[in-house]
Amino acid sequence: MSEHRYSAPEIDALYRVIAERRDMRHFRPDPVEPATLTRLLQAAHLGPSVGYMQPWRFIRITSDGLRERLHALVEAERERTADAPGERRNEFMRLKVEGMRDCGELLVVALRDGRERHVFGRRTMPEMDLASAACAIQNLWLAARAEGLGMGWVSLFDPDAVSELLGMPAGAKPIAILCLGHVDAFYDQPMLEREDWAQRIPLDHLVGEDGWPEAGG
Repeated sequence: MSEHRYSAPEIDALYRVIAERRDMRHFRPDPVEPATLTRLLQAAHLGPSVGYMQPWRFIRITSDGLRERLHALVEAERERTADAPGERRNEFMRLKVEGMRDCGELLVVALRDGRERHVFGRRTMPEMDLASAACAIQNLWLAARAEGLGMGWVSLFDPDAVSELLGMPAGAKPIAILCLGHVDAFYDQPMLEREDWAQRIPLDHLVGEDGWPEAGG
């Protein structure tokens, strides 16, 4: 056993928050305490980043008008997604895909401009800036769950439209709208699983040894 191991209760708490994290869509409008929000953003900023480039940028949406305009962009993309070939339109339109009007805090996460200058770890895989920002978002998500707050990741939007709306510099790219806030309860299982949209793939279908998983697709 490693001498660097945390205590059993601390380890249990870590695995519990990972297991109980949910992509939330139902919120109460109560505000998030500023000190709590600062802790959550600091947790995000402690995320790992390839080449230590720290590509994430966070924009708090505090204007009601701006929140409504962002919601309209998401709603327009929801309609386009529902009409995409092969999509299960009726089922999709019944899903609640965001809680933007109700959540206490609305954040937009973007990749910084000038990312092409960072080559370390990205020469053959430039998408590692996105992977790094996703790690920051996951940090925020887990910290929020530990604080008793819900979070939902909204990705149904046109990046160019959101970038223009928020006056982002050329080259910057929005990747997430995050709904964050108080909830009445956390879902007992992932919402899309509960709604029979999809089921979790068994782990042994996803892990291979010395090659591609035999059961993987």
